[in-house]
Amino acid sequence: MSALALSVLDLAPVQADATATEALAATTRFAQTVERFDFLRFWVAEHHNMPGIASSSPPVVLAHLASATKKIRVGSGGVMLPNHAPLVVAEQFGTLESLYPGRIDLGLGRAPGTDPVTARALRRGARGAGGDEFPQELTELISYFRGTADTVASPGYGAEPEIFLLGSSGYSAQVAAILGLGFAFAHHFSPDNTHAALKLYRDNFRPSAELSEPYVIVAVSAITAETDAAADELAKPRDLAMANLRSGRPQALATPAQAASFGATPEERAFSAHRKAGQLQGSPQTVRAQAADLLATTKANELMINTMIYNIDDRIHSLELTRDAVLAAADPTA
Repeated sequence: MSALALSVLDLAPVQADATATEALAATTRFAQTVERFDFLRFWVAEHHNMPGIASSSPPVVLAHLASATKKIRVGSGGVMLPNHAPLVVAEQFGTLESLYPGRIDLGLGRAPGTDPVTARALRRGARGAGGDEFPQELTELISYFRGTADTVASPGYGAEPEIFLLGSSGYSAQVAAILGLGFAFAHHFSPDNTHAALKLYRDNFRPSAELSEPYVIVAVSAITAETDAAADELAKPRDLAMANLRSGRPQALATPAQAASFGATPEERAFSAHRKAGQLQGSPQTVRAQAADLLATTKANELMINTMIYNIDDRIHSLELTRDAVLAAADPTA
């Protein structure tokens, strides 16, 4: 396998005792640190009606992050295409690519990234909310970048960012394969589907002008600390956030004290344990072994690390430890 690339997926987490302003400032600092760590990309994700996430508008956040960094690629992980008119997305990312040539990624998903009521509000109606029109809307979007549409996207035409499809099942894997696009799989929240989706993508891949062979990004949750027990403590606010989201009551990221005092039900504990399986969590030695297994089974070209930790200093330290452990797993002889 060629040298492994490392990237970051960030959700601009909003702390229970902080504001969106503080969350976005922390994400900016995080992006600058990730660039110093020499990672390839820094992506933010579109979510709506979620008080704990401040990245609801990726194009706006990316414009700021690109201006605050110098060379790292910045992108969406992703823009949820059912929420937007394709021409608007083409103009937004065409503008970003024109401002920061060669540094913009457009990761696209077919889920709305929110609940049905909010999805309808975003699109002012039911059209597109279920993702059924995703292939047609994707084709339309690409046509604006390439100048084959009846309408000219300006900026947009001739300013195509690097496009990836995001997925948590086999659907987007097959679309990405047919179109010859890169594929980013959400292993961090759909680990049961990872291997089947990657096989579909690789088996059906058709070379394109963009890619001569498949390119796989695997997004993984990672929390690394000096000991396994310390990593488990850092993970508690994230685990509580996922339990709240699953139960339909999304909230800001709980403080470590709030998370530690939360009385999880047996079902919630089982859910957290299942989500932890296959992810990266523990001491550097533990994470190195976990990463070696993940890389061996997925043959990923790139790992995209999501580190949902309450304190930004802890988040940065965890990422540094994770980077060293993953790179050691990728090249044991180094």
